[in-house]
Amino acid sequence: MTAEDLLKTLEDLKEDEFKKFKWYLQQQDILEGYQSIKVSKLENADRLDTVDVMVKTFNLHGALKVTKKVLEKINRNDLVKQPLDEMYIHLSVTAGGDIHINKQHEVRKIETVKTADTETTIKPCDMFKHPSGEDRPIRTVLTQGIAGIGKTFLVHKFVLDWCKGETNQDEEALNHIFTALQSSGNTNFDRSEFKLLFVLDGLDESRLDLDCSTNKNKAVKIDVRAQTSVDKLLTNLIKKKLLPSARLWITTRPAAANQIHSDFVDIRTEVRGFYDPQKKEYFRKRFRNEEQADRIISHIKTSRSLHIMCHIPVFCWITATVLEGVMKTREGGELPKTLTEMYAEFLVFQIHQTKEKYDQKECIQCIESLAKLAYRQLEMGNLIFYENDLEKSGIDVSGASVCSGVFTEIFKEEHQRKNGKKKMFSFVHLSVQDFFKKVWKVLSRTSMTEVHRFAIDKTLQSSNGHLDLFLRFLLGLTLQTNQDLLKDVFAQIGSSSQTNLKTVNYIKKKISKNLSPEKSINLFHCLNELNDCSLVEEIQQALRSGSLSTDELSPAQWSALVFILLSSENNLDVFDLKKYSASDESLLRLLPVVKASNKAL
Repeated sequence: MTAEDLLKTLEDLKEDEFKKFKWYLQQQDILEGYQSIKVSKLENADRLDTVDVMVKTFNLHGALKVTKKVLEKINRNDLVKQPLDEMYIHLSVTAGGDIHINKQHEVRKIETVKTADTETTIKPCDMFKHPSGEDRPIRTVLTQGIAGIGKTFLVHKFVLDWCKGETNQDEEALNHIFTALQSSGNTNFDRSEFKLLFVLDGLDESRLDLDCSTNKNKAVKIDVRAQTSVDKLLTNLIKKKLLPSARLWITTRPAAANQIHSDFVDIRTEVRGFYDPQKKEYFRKRFRNEEQADRIISHIKTSRSLHIMCHIPVFCWITATVLEGVMKTREGGELPKTLTEMYAEFLVFQIHQTKEKYDQKECIQCIESLAKLAYRQLEMGNLIFYENDLEKSGIDVSGASVCSGVFTEIFKEEHQRKNGKKKMFSFVHLSVQDFFKKVWKVLSRTSMTEVHRFAIDKTLQSSNGHLDLFLRFLLGLTLQTNQDLLKDVFAQIGSSSQTNLKTVNYIKKKISKNLSPEKSINLFHCLNELNDCSLVEEIQQALRSGSLSTDELSPAQWSALVFILLSSENNLDVFDLKKYSASDESLLRLLPVVKASNKAL
């Protein structure tokens, strides 16, 4: 959504509504973390002037959030809903998905993402239709996808289409038909006159004790008229012992998918996020200036790290936020090309956005608190935190509120129960939490050479890659350019070019050993964060000159070749294995490239 779309929204307001809209903009804390606008700036402002003032005060994304809040206050929710339709980009959702638990780090999981040309894709409105086209009832759908891939957005789109009367109109509202359904005794959903749909969005974020991982019938009989726990209600609902004719849609990250036994699931789907056409569509919608959009799309293609991460819609938003600011303040300047540079710029951007309302010391204290929280909670595998988790990291309840106010785009308060006793907090995305974990490691640093070697060894020992992204950030933040960006956050780390050279040589030594392809690829990403491309350039030169002989390649050179092929801008639709070698050893070495291709010859 652009400033032009925001203007169109304000033009839909009547004069008295527009007057109220401007009045709310002048109120203190209209939305936590956003300052009010002075009366003098809005007194004689028309709709066009108001948009300009809002974007200048809040930035575009902040202006959209404030607009949404004010529209809700003046009872124009109809205008709040419109932007979702206008900005919605169809996510790639496929039928199937691995029924086994996936223990890989989610960033590693998207390293080998490929276009699902041979898979069945599903529209949000067809979520409860069998992919094969068979006419049979579907009760429970389990949709999985990594953090930030768009599961909740998919749910919102489904609900919006239903509210607008466009799709799934056989569903009824719960409060209208509960009594009738309960007394009907009908357990066949398709034949039932009254149909319910329960959406359990975010199974992985729940700390409820659900006993659904086995197909053993342990469901406890409950009296629907008596008070009982949410755990028991949901367990019985999932196990079809409560409201067996109701539909159920569960979304989750892959690591928690095995909490629901396959006997209780009719269809499994997977949200794949954005493929290349959708990435382009996103940035073209975000940046209406065609030249600007082209520059961003071209820049992302040149960096494999950024290109991979842009499969995740949330990262597209982070990238757009950062690059928009960089292009405004550094016209013609170099754009961030590594993950560390991107997240460092993102953090600096958030600090600058809050300087007028919060002093710098308060911002830095919040960063330290959030970094400590990120480190401790990631060690335990937690993405959602409660008040007691915050207290253990030295953050009290009011402190949490301050942090969420200072960094509204980094740390957020989740939906809570009406009684307000169970506040929940989270980082906007797992990768942001990974970055803050690294910030804490720097703040509590020892010798950086020792830290580097220890972190590299620990990462290579990990079987699921959960330290991969952390290691990239750890190394990237030792570069002088990134330290200069974050000089207000922490004192100079003191890592010299000599330290980084030792680290580069240590990584190359590790690459020379017969590591798994995934581990080798991540070490090449680490070299990229340290701005060392010597191994890659050596193989690229051999490829250009036609002198590459796979019979003479060392393990490190094989790894470099795989990294180059995976980093290529060319679509790996068909990979000609014979071009390199047809031996069994070559096949094993090039297996990651084969997996990322739709077809191998």
